[in-house]
Amino acid sequence: MSTIQSYFKRLKPTNTEPESQSEQVSNSISVPTVQESYQPPQASQFQSFQSSPQAKINIENLEADPGKRPSIYSLTSNPIEREDIRRAYLLKGPTQPILKPFPQTEMYGKMRRFNPKLSKEFGSWLEYSVSKDACFCLYCYLLDMEVGGSGSTREAFVSVGFKNWQKKDRIKLHVGDHKSVHNRCYQACQDLMKQKQHIDIAFSNISEQQRIDYRIRLKTSLDCARYLLRNGQPFRGHDESKSSNHQGLFLETLKFYSKPNKEMSQVVLQNAPDNHKLTSPMIQKDLSQACADLTVKAIISDIDGDYFSLLVDEARDVAIKEQMAVVLRYVNKKGSIVECFIGIIHVSDTTAQSLKAAIDGLFSKLGLSLSKCRGQGYDGASNMRGEFKGLKSLILADNPSAFYIHCFAHQLQLTLVKVAKHHEKIQEFFDMLQKMATVVGGSCKRKEILQMNQYEQIVERIASGEIPTGKGLNQETTLKRPGDTRWGSHFGTVTSVISLFSPIISLMKIIKNEPKNDAARTDAGCILYAMEDFEFAFLLHLMKLILGITYELSQALQKKDQDLLNAIGLVKVVKFHLQEVRDNGFDELLQETNIFANKYDIDIPNMNDVYCHKGRSRRRLESFTFLHYFKVELFNTVIDTQVQELGDRFDNVNTRLLECLSCLDPRDSFANFNKEKLIEFARFYPLEFDELADIPFLSSSLGNFIIDVRADSDFVNLKTISDLALKMVEKRKDIVYPLVYLLIKLALVLPVATASVERVFSAMTFVKDKLRNRISDDWFNSCMLTYVERDIFDKIDDEDIMQYFQGMKNRRMLL
Repeated sequence: MSTIQSYFKRLKPTNTEPESQSEQVSNSISVPTVQESYQPPQASQFQSFQSSPQAKINIENLEADPGKRPSIYSLTSNPIEREDIRRAYLLKGPTQPILKPFPQTEMYGKMRRFNPKLSKEFGSWLEYSVSKDACFCLYCYLLDMEVGGSGSTREAFVSVGFKNWQKKDRIKLHVGDHKSVHNRCYQACQDLMKQKQHIDIAFSNISEQQRIDYRIRLKTSLDCARYLLRNGQPFRGHDESKSSNHQGLFLETLKFYSKPNKEMSQVVLQNAPDNHKLTSPMIQKDLSQACADLTVKAIISDIDGDYFSLLVDEARDVAIKEQMAVVLRYVNKKGSIVECFIGIIHVSDTTAQSLKAAIDGLFSKLGLSLSKCRGQGYDGASNMRGEFKGLKSLILADNPSAFYIHCFAHQLQLTLVKVAKHHEKIQEFFDMLQKMATVVGGSCKRKEILQMNQYEQIVERIASGEIPTGKGLNQETTLKRPGDTRWGSHFGTVTSVISLFSPIISLMKIIKNEPKNDAARTDAGCILYAMEDFEFAFLLHLMKLILGITYELSQALQKKDQDLLNAIGLVKVVKFHLQEVRDNGFDELLQETNIFANKYDIDIPNMNDVYCHKGRSRRRLESFTFLHYFKVELFNTVIDTQVQELGDRFDNVNTRLLECLSCLDPRDSFANFNKEKLIEFARFYPLEFDELADIPFLSSSLGNFIIDVRADSDFVNLKTISDLALKMVEKRKDIVYPLVYLLIKLALVLPVATASVERVFSAMTFVKDKLRNRISDDWFNSCMLTYVERDIFDKIDDEDIMQYFQGMKNRRMLL
């Protein structure tokens, strides 16, 4: 009936474009199953549906858990909406989460649980409910009332759920012969999804040439969408009418792409039916959604139900909406560490419970389970650190094996900057840098003056032969603003002040003499007074030295393939370097500061004179020399607090777990190998290593493993656990020693840093800017997925995308 109504509606005259009513629907489903890799729907099998303009059901938020689903008839009384819901569930596929282990239930004196092999044997329809620990039938849930289903069969597989795990024959009995309710529901579902049987197709005379032209138009639109998506361009135009001079990126790219080929231009633009050009806004969104869905499906397929870690962070976009980015870290089949972005979620409430609910909802849609999570990491430095602490506890309550690791890079940044700020003089120094950045960035005029001063300085230094010339040298720099949550930003600020020292002083003198701006004149005077003091120059070079030591570590931690043990090793290098500087680096630092002070005419105090505290009476203070002040009160004190805080902060992060993990270090022929500690490490994961069944076997397997790899020359030069995992897969030793390889995987999935999440937020500012701040959440997520994970997106075949697009809705033309 719904299709007949849609058919007759097309005959009514309208002033709007018919394409938006005849071939588009805003609802789409992107929920994959994790039992098998994605197989693109065929044109005759998984076709899609056509929603009425009156449909109010949010297809995107349909309940995935079969034990919690309400009856379709309770959701809506509209038969058109019921068809939309059925098609949505069929396109999604059955809900088949992977749990290890599945919960046990006592039956007839024995403990029994759901066998995951049933999901493979009856994979097209059998669903498992986590909430009810029971099986359900997707086909019967959707259509058993339509075919006359009733009685115990319906109660067992539709409403209550099937729990008799020891009686597999009951499942086969439910399937029955070709006349059974189950098979009639199956046939009804197949008929519902076959577009060839739709009345629109039956009433239309589609020629072979029309189908060829349709494929050409769809392929061309997809090519344009691919180009724009992988470059982070939401391509909707403000005015896409024929009379518009700027129809938006999509239509403009389509014209440019089709113009050189006259035959393609005729099919795509000139001779295309007005109501079927495949260029409408809804078609653009459908193409984006199809590309994003298949990208996520490829990631989920690569995980293949294996263990992963959860990386989460939150930031505001340009529209002042709280966005939560979710990244998964896992070890792929080649043994490589992979961190992939799987979605960005708008969260109106940033409490821990709301964040947990958003993550659960996303995992439910993607067919993931928190039971496979073996680590979680947050930056701990955002405005939501309290909520993330609560989120950590909520996830640990569900899964005690999801160990929390503080982001190493943010932890390092907090240690070096915030601990240093506990020193009064260092706090004043960073406050002055912040004020300096605010004054300089207060107007475009001041920035231009700073650039001109820098240009004149470079010309003078080149003329005097102080600096060389060449390609890429003497580039224009700006004064960087420091930020506690931006890695390396304080180091960039310090180095930029040193390189722009003379231009900044010249600018401050100009601002100080401005007649009207009293606030800026006062700040400029304070900054100028501080910069002309030797103590400021000393602190400038001291913080450059300290922050420079850890800058390379911060850059190394941003690598996606960094493992936790190697990160700990890098931190130890930093601690050793700081201690070495503390013991032997003061004289060199003082000499460097003196050279800098002489260059810019800064008075250098006599180091043997008595130091005088500015603004304080000498009678109330202990007297000491300038040398004592700079070496003991500043240099030694600041570095001592850094070394002590680094030791305390990083040694207390799951200390015992890390000590056991260090025994997997392959350097120096596995010099740190310790069987007892590795068995202790395995006991941190009781779900993976059973005390009675697996631990004894692991002990003998570790003994054989260490003898094998020490005798193999291919394992001699390995440096990290990541290298060990890659080599084991390459030499197929992951098959020979499965429990040892499982230990290595669990060690590798532990998160190191939230660099991947930070990259997502960097991409967010590019995809959603001030001119595109009203982009919908679904389209924004699609654009983000394809842009951030464009390497995966590029590998998806065009034919798969077109088939998926064709299957999302009931199209007017067969592919």
